[in-house]
Amino acid sequence: MNAPDRIRGGVAALLGRPYKTFRLEWSSELRLLRVRTCVRPIQCYSLAAMGELQLMLSDIGANPGLVRHFVMTSDVPKVFNFGGDLALFVLLVRAGDVDSLKLYGRLCVDLVWWMENAAHRGIHTTVLVQGDTLGGGLESVLPFHKVIFERSAQAGFPEVLFNLFPGMGAWDFTIRKAGFAVANEMILSGRLYSADELFNRRLVDLVVDDGAGEAAIEQVLREVDPRLRGTLAALRAQRLAAPIRLETLQAIVDLWAEAAMQLTDRDLRLMERLARAQARKAGGAEEGAVEEIKRLELETAWGERRFGAERRSDDRGDRRTTAQP
Repeated sequence: MNAPDRIRGGVAALLGRPYKTFRLEWSSELRLLRVRTCVRPIQCYSLAAMGELQLMLSDIGANPGLVRHFVMTSDVPKVFNFGGDLALFVLLVRAGDVDSLKLYGRLCVDLVWWMENAAHRGIHTTVLVQGDTLGGGLESVLPFHKVIFERSAQAGFPEVLFNLFPGMGAWDFTIRKAGFAVANEMILSGRLYSADELFNRRLVDLVVDDGAGEAAIEQVLREVDPRLRGTLAALRAQRLAAPIRLETLQAIVDLWAEAAMQLTDRDLRLMERLARAQARKAGGAEEGAVEEIKRLELETAWGERRFGAERRSDDRGDRRTTAQP
C-alpha cells in the first residue's frame, strides 16, 4: 500500500467509530486530529469517556506517523472538564469497592501517560481551555506540549475540600512545570486560580482574550509545524531531563484510592453536592439518573478489563501450543 492510500485508510479508521463522548475532526493539510469533548450527564472523565478515549488513542497507535498534531477542546460552554467522576466515587466508597477505585485511577493514568509520551510517537499536542477545569481536568491538561487558556477560564485542585487529593498526576506534573512550592500551594489550598494566575505560575503557556482561543490554536500550529521534527526531539529531551515515572503515578493512584476509602459521610455528601452542581452547569441528566449511568459504566469497564486479560491469556496459550513439536 502506498503512502496516500495508507493515510486515507488510517483516517477512515480513526473517524469511522460512533463515539458518544467526543467528536473528531481531521485536517489533512497539517495531519491534525482535533478532539471536541462533550460528556453526558456531566463533563468529566467518566468511565465511558475514558474507554472511548483509549480506543481512539489505540487507533492512533495502530497508524504510526498518521497524526502529527493532536488538539483537544470542549464543546460544553464554559466548561473544559470537571475532572474526576464524583458520582462514581461516592458509589464506590459507600460500597467499599477499593479495587474499582484503583481501576478508575489506573485508566486516568493511562491517559496522562499517553500524553506524556506523545512526542515519542511523533505527535505534538495542544489543548485549549475555555471554561472551568477542576481536579483531574487540570491534571489531564498539564502533560500537553502547549496549554492555552482563555482569560475567563479557571482551574484548580479542589479535592482537599472533601478530604482527598488529586491522585492522577497533579503532584508530578505541577512540580515539573512550576516547582514544589506551587504544587504544594495549589493542591493543599483547594482554591481556584484564574488563567493569568496559572500563567504566572508557569502552568499555562498562553493566555488569550475570550473568543481568541481558536486563532491561538491556529497560530501555535503554524509556528510549530515547519520545525516539528526539531520541536519533538527537544520535547523528548525535556522529558529525559525531568522524567516522570509511570510506577510513581500508579503508586500515587493506589494511595489516592486507599485515602478515598477513609472519607466520612460528611465528605461524601459534599461530593454529591458538587456532582449535582456540575450536572446543572453542564446541562446533564436528571438527578437520580446519574447513579444508574455510573453503575452501567462500571460494569462495562470491568467487563473490558476482564476480557482483555482473558484474551492475553489465550494468546499466551496459543503461542505455547504452537511452539510444541
